[in-house]
Amino acid sequence: MAQCRERLERSFDTWLPAATTHPATLHDAIRYTVMDGGKRIRPTLVYAGGQATGAAPESLDRAACAIELIHAYSLIHDDLPAMDDDDLRRGKPSCHRAFGEATAILAGDALQSLAFQVLASDAGNGISEPTRLRMIRTLALAAGSRGMAGGQAIDLAATGQQLNIAELEDMHIHKTGALIRASVVLGALCGTAPAQPDIDKLDHYAKCIGLAFQIRDDILDVEGEAATLGKNPGMDQRLEKSTYPSVIGLEASRQRATELHTEALESLSGFDKSADPLRWISTYIIERER
Repeated sequence: MAQCRERLERSFDTWLPAATTHPATLHDAIRYTVMDGGKRIRPTLVYAGGQATGAAPESLDRAACAIELIHAYSLIHDDLPAMDDDDLRRGKPSCHRAFGEATAILAGDALQSLAFQVLASDAGNGISEPTRLRMIRTLALAAGSRGMAGGQAIDLAATGQQLNIAELEDMHIHKTGALIRASVVLGALCGTAPAQPDIDKLDHYAKCIGLAFQIRDDILDVEGEAATLGKNPGMDQRLEKSTYPSVIGLEASRQRATELHTEALESLSGFDKSADPLRWISTYIIERER
């Protein structure tokens, strides 16, 4: 993960405008959000997915950068008063608290656009034009109304309602899972002529860990502390949102996460040790404390 973060930071240095570049306030807000750390799970999954299909690390930098830019944009918008109205993100004031709502919205918009600029650019990194187009299509689908944005819409519509487990998982397959699946698939597409059955297995792995990631988030929202999480716990309950603990209970939530972890590892049974980072990430996801 440290190596992935180092490569990612170099990509940010290449693509993010300096905080002093006109319009400076907007670019300052962008860097405030993107450069403030975080787990970097999604770009790490890009590198791990690529390793599983024989991709060179340098061929994965753009996809890893693009994924994290989309994730950063989603966090800015998710924290807005019209959404989750959260004042704290990664241990400091949310973007709209630091820069105002209008600038935060524009920063999110700009980050989304920049992500696709990064993917579309040709810098001789060995990725063919047809593959780049497929990657752009994959990320657009994951971020749009049939993916992350659609999941957020489902979440907003369900506020104050009690969802059943099937409805809850459908929401999170869109809201959280779509971008995690795209992370692994984008990395895998950069490999050496990956076979479609292998892409499908990696996609299923990612679907499983995407749900497990959300379950662990829901558990931490109940049991975690702000100092560790970097955000305020208990927000789901205050916003009257359905979560895994509220629908099936804490112990059953832990069991479901373990089942998904097992299923994710089974999806990788046909891969050799090159997929070990993916195996480790699945374990990390269900054991993390933040």
